[in-house]
Amino acid sequence: MFAQENLSEFLKYLANYPPECEKLPSLSVISKEIGISVAALREQLEVARTLGFIEIRPRTGIRKLPSKFYPSVMVSLNYLMAEDQKFFQQFADLRQKIESAYWTEAVSLLGNEDHEALRQIIRRAYEKLDGSPVQIPHEEHKNLHLTIYSKLNNPFVSGILESYWKAYELIGLNFFTDYTYLRSVWGYHQTMVDAIINKEYQAGFNAMVEHANLLVNLLDIRQNNSQNN
Repeated sequence: MFAQENLSEFLKYLANYPPECEKLPSLSVISKEIGISVAALREQLEVARTLGFIEIRPRTGIRKLPSKFYPSVMVSLNYLMAEDQKFFQQFADLRQKIESAYWTEAVSLLGNEDHEALRQIIRRAYEKLDGSPVQIPHEEHKNLHLTIYSKLNNPFVSGILESYWKAYELIGLNFFTDYTYLRSVWGYHQTMVDAIINKEYQAGFNAMVEHANLLVNLLDIRQNNSQNN
């Protein structure tokens, strides 16, 4: 078993708590079981809640949540981005490398229902781009990428990818309105989806890499503009 020396008393208790028993006992019961005061337990509960391991509600009490990496990533990412937004660029680079590394495995796991979901995302995106007024298909952009990697069943990959899109929104990229840029991005998305459906995975990978470079250029432009202002 993995060594738990670096976990708090409550996190050790939670890690060994049966997943089928989602609701936890009262604070007084837990404090006796793990041998710490209720006051100390409350502090450890708050850490666990921040990290997304538990949910605390007035009537339902403490509930163990399914294991996710996303909340833990966001705690650090929010802090770093508040310190300097350059960290988003570094995180975006990490996300790009992860998508590249897992591309073939991810797309090979997709089935017919996933292919249809990707088709519908493309359709909705173009409806927004071709509408009057034009709308930014941000939700479609996010959902397309997350759908492509949705069958990996890897909480670390999904946690990093979900955190990327949250950070993307936090710095305002979901409001970017350059129409030429958006049309170019969705042209690549169309190529990616067509390649996935036709099992031409290398062609889809090439389109994904080229389309990722558009974001790199966009971030460079934003950084230069902010420095000039």
